[in-house]
Amino acid sequence: MNKAKTLQPIVRVFTSVSCPFCFTLKEFLKEKGIKFEEIDVSKDEKAREELIKKSGKMEVPVVEIDGQIVVGFDREKICKLLNIKE
Repeated sequence: MNKAKTLQPIVRVFTSVSCPFCFTLKEFLKEKGIKFEEIDVSKDEKAREELIKKSGKMEVPVVEIDGQIVVGFDREKICKLLNIKE
């Protein structure tokens, strides 16, 4: 068994339908083969509350990677947390 292969982190992406950066972020993750759960805060009030509680903002996209919060499409930080080499 290949020990270099680690378990993929849990990735959750808080989005809204009208957010162009959300679309770009989701495409980036798909391109890199990262599985993620998408949470549309424009349709889910509980998710919106969770987003504000975790990030302190009502701003999308927000990425949660194994409990760590990244506000916006911060490519460098996301790559670092997901161990993506570019």
